[in-house]
Amino acid sequence: MSKINKLISRNCGVISPDSVEEYVKAGGFQGLKKAFTMKAAEIIEEVKKAKLLGRGGAAYPAGSKWEQLLEIPEFPKYIVINADEGEPGTFKDKILLGQDPLRVIEGMIIAGYVFSSHDGYIYIRGEYRAIQRVFQSAIDHAVTAGYLGKNILGTDFEFNIHIMTGAGAYVCGENSALLNSIEGKAGRPRIKPPHLAEVGLFLMPTLVNNVESIASIPTIVVEGGEKFLSYGTQDSGGTKLICLSGNVVNRGVFEIPFGITLRDAIYDPELGGGIPGGKKLKFFHLGGQSGPIGNETQLDTVYCYKALKGAGLSVGSGAVVVMDEDVCVIDYLKGVTEFFIHESCGKCTPCREGNKQIYAILSKLSDGEATQEDLVVLKRLIGTMTTASFCGLGQSAAVALNTCWKLFKAEFEDHLHKQCPAKVCFTEQERGE
Repeated sequence: MSKINKLISRNCGVISPDSVEEYVKAGGFQGLKKAFTMKAAEIIEEVKKAKLLGRGGAAYPAGSKWEQLLEIPEFPKYIVINADEGEPGTFKDKILLGQDPLRVIEGMIIAGYVFSSHDGYIYIRGEYRAIQRVFQSAIDHAVTAGYLGKNILGTDFEFNIHIMTGAGAYVCGENSALLNSIEGKAGRPRIKPPHLAEVGLFLMPTLVNNVESIASIPTIVVEGGEKFLSYGTQDSGGTKLICLSGNVVNRGVFEIPFGITLRDAIYDPELGGGIPGGKKLKFFHLGGQSGPIGNETQLDTVYCYKALKGAGLSVGSGAVVVMDEDVCVIDYLKGVTEFFIHESCGKCTPCREGNKQIYAILSKLSDGEATQEDLVVLKRLIGTMTTASFCGLGQSAAVALNTCWKLFKAEFEDHLHKQCPAKVCFTEQERGE
């Protein structure tokens, strides 16, 4: 049985991205047409049946989020799509945005119809300049064809989509920081509560969804929630776009059904194809730099939200970064920490200073200058950052370090004695060879 199921990515690379005619021939806008025959509560019920969990990393049930917003009486309500894809190792939204933008647009229009919203905003990563132009062209063609703008499909419903962008700040992937950026403010997270469903964009009720999440909506409406659920597992409906990178034969974006194993994802010929050069797997990093790290003992874990969580892992953004036996854990973690030092917004001390201190200790380990006391401090920093940081960036910055500490503690100890198992941190003389 194929490990690939192209459900929401089937148009990618097949049709012209901004062609409404080709999109319609491929079945596009059938979800929108059907949605216009349904009540808002009926559409939300299908999303709930689908058990669509947020594809941006938080995995919050989309149906529950939509239901909560529907019950809020204030208007206007806004639809915001988080396309600020800045997680290293993650490039799955890029495929949808650049190769099938009309699917994302259709999902946004359906959401707008459900909440009687007239304006939707999509915040596209600053580095995706070419994609922004493609997306704008798709919007323009949708307006011309009568699927967007005023009097959509001959009704009195009006919905407009606005493209927004930032300067490439990773923290703007946090929903409240993203809204601040759209409003022209510094991209820093807000205090919650109040939650964004109540006080969001321009202080009004707001729906914030990930690109992959909103791209699933047309399929759910057309096929029904139960059918969408059947593509996955009992707790994780549908399919997932995963991004394979690192020391793996086949790198790229693959759409898989929930229920296959991590071993399938990395070694199946249709997917990762294994480790180049016949080398052994050392570890894999799931969900981006803020996600946990696992090793070969966890390869038979089923890829779904519940099973991965039970194994101390997570789906996250869908990134699967594979590292072979030649990679030093300490060296890898230095790269992860450098990223968070660069991307910290500086608002809170635990994140702003904690990442710098973690990097300093990791550098001492790779230079052979660390002591046992440094490891004690390192462990304390993990706890402080996880519990005291203001937002998810700081709270998750030490996740990779913490999981490596549990899986490869011996390697940390080895570096105290200038012994790097991967033999990349010290000279042969320093290692005593």
